Amino acid sequence: MKKNILILVTAAVIASACKSDKKENKAEETSTAQDTTAMASNEDNWNNLFNGKNLEGWKAFNADSISDQWQVKDGFIAFTPAEGKREGTENLISENTYTNFELSLEWKISEGGNSGIMWGVQESEEFSEPYLTGPEIQILDNKLHPDAKNGEVRQAGALYDMMPPSEDKTRNAGEWNKTVIRINHKTNKGSVRLNGTLINEFPVHGEEWSKLVENSKFKDWEDFGKNREGHIALQDHSDKVWFRNIKIKELE
Repeated sequence: MKKNILILVTAAVIASACKSDKKENKAEETSTAQDTTAMASNEDNWNNLFNGKNLEGWKAFNADSISDQWQVKDGFIAFTPAEGKREGTENLISENTYTNFELSLEWKISEGGNSGIMWGVQESEEFSEPYLTGPEIQILDNKLHPDAKNGEVRQAGALYDMMPPSEDKTRNAGEWNKTVIRINHKTNKGSVRLNGTLINEFPVHGEEWSKLVENSKFKDWEDFGKNREGHIALQDHSDKVWFRNIKIKELE
């Protein structure tokens, strides 16, 4: 009888030890998975430009405060122009400046609407608009906005008035589109991906860039596209527009 009891006690101890080992192994596996995820996140080097809650990290161009034309709702930035006569535009720009980067965001435009994303923007009282210094990737309702009829260089995904998109990958007005803009002065290459498709590639400085400017409406604009470092801008073009999931990765 004593022998049987001893056997049962020994078995119980072994079973308990096995369970403990399994828990420790599972904890180690969970910790390893978390460490791997953290490492992957760090390697990506993406930084959120929009936290989904407020406009921290953004400011109004040439202004000390942001009006309620720009609001955060349900995790996205919504721009609604004020009714009646407005005193100029209110463009939103990043507080920080960037040189070589990859910018990823989602946008949707109102029916017949127009907006844009700019980089290299210089903020100064001598410049009334961000587009006087910053090149623009066009946001447009290609079907209904009249600017779309002025050529592909004015359509969504274009390097505005300089380089047209290779194809139209936009979704209908009111639907979300994802744009990834890559600007790298080290390689002298810029590109635009729209909804997963590479639709535009262009130089960002030098002789080829100068040729693009020479053949555009910006030909005689003294300060246009001259600065490699500058703010990111979201354009007020007097039409409703929405943005979300805005993040940026600086390129080394």
